[in-house]
Amino acid sequence: MDRTLLERYDKRVPRYTSYPTAPHFHPGINAETYTRWLAAVEKDTPLSLYFHVPFCREMCWYCGCHTKVVRRYEPVGEYATTMADEVTLIGGMLEARPPVTHMHWGGGTPTILSADDLEHLMAKIRAGFNVAADAEIAVEMDPRTVTENHVRALARAGVNRASLGVQDFNEQVQKAINRVQPYAMTEQVVEWLRAAGIKAINFDLMYGLPYQTVDDVIRTVDLAAQMRPDRVAVFGYAHVPWMKTHQKMIPDESLPDAWQRFEQAEAAAKRLAERGYRRIGLDHYALETDSMTEVLDKGRLRRNFQGYTTDEARALIGFGASSIGALPQGYVQNAVPLRAWGEAVRNGHPAVDKGIAVNDDDRLRRDIIERLMCDLEVDLSVEAARYGKSANEFSGEIEMLKPMIADGIATIDGDRISITEPGRPLMRAVCALFDTYLDSGVGRHSQAV
Repeated sequence: MDRTLLERYDKRVPRYTSYPTAPHFHPGINAETYTRWLAAVEKDTPLSLYFHVPFCREMCWYCGCHTKVVRRYEPVGEYATTMADEVTLIGGMLEARPPVTHMHWGGGTPTILSADDLEHLMAKIRAGFNVAADAEIAVEMDPRTVTENHVRALARAGVNRASLGVQDFNEQVQKAINRVQPYAMTEQVVEWLRAAGIKAINFDLMYGLPYQTVDDVIRTVDLAAQMRPDRVAVFGYAHVPWMKTHQKMIPDESLPDAWQRFEQAEAAAKRLAERGYRRIGLDHYALETDSMTEVLDKGRLRRNFQGYTTDEARALIGFGASSIGALPQGYVQNAVPLRAWGEAVRNGHPAVDKGIAVNDDDRLRRDIIERLMCDLEVDLSVEAARYGKSANEFSGEIEMLKPMIADGIATIDGDRISITEPGRPLMRAVCALFDTYLDSGVGRHSQAV
């Protein structure tokens, strides 16, 4: 990779955690649509559940999530009560009781919920859904707000994977993003988790942050590796102050340029490899003993709204304001405003207010993009045949790929497209060639690197 190639291909493209992507959701998909789609879920369709808790004690300036700052617990407690009602409501709309194989709590800060509310909600979920005995139950955590009591409550409720937000251990960077989190604080939470029996631990790190340098990234990787998390995700900061106004607190001049971002990302990748982590897809890393490495080797790695995952469920149900669900017929998203979401649930209706239905062309392109994102290669003829189509339908995309092939980013052998190792950082740019929706939503996406 050199500066010229980076400048040529580092454009604003989706992260491809779905296809079509969220900017293309529309209000033509509503609660009535969702009710029909839920009723059609078959008994043998494994389910994945996602729970969004949109509250934080304070705002991190880099945040791109739907969340709000609260100083009192009352709004959080009311939210937990409404979410419990939503679990009962949606569970009752499923005519079958398919097994729940994965559950993920995100935010915001899920551990802002009290230990009692966490346990109550988990009991409601188990009462309303058929949670498999070996289901993976993961919770995102902010080490600054987690207590030992929280950790014990999570363990009692069956949580078996924890994802800790770290970002960067450099104090100057932490102050610039309004997230001061000493190493010892994170280390303490890891100790509590392992003592409680929650052994599977993920860390989230970031590059491209204000005042961050390559040395900062390497030091953060080294400190994180000392705690030996099973997985590490290294995300690039997406600076979109026109969408997230609190990001205006980060001065533009404090941010690294595109080449510096690339150097930071590659430095993290190299250091993690030296520390025994396998590079997975675009931005994930895992120990050889982790299940994500196993599914990667079997060609079964998946990608959803949480990023790379071992979750093979083809139906995902989202709970809470702004949460997104994915069913065989398409995608749905709950209302983002807390009031609109809460009123819908209290009135006995799903809170869905937009989404998008998918057709076979969407599904085929989604499969192609997912394989490129996960495996760095795809056989167009194999994927097309699943839908009764031919690889010849992608002659236009192959033509657009030729400059990338000439630049060493990708190769093609017959109908098989492969992304080269030097081209890995630009895989989203390759995927974008197969995105027929992109032109109308490009302004709302982050840079490829």
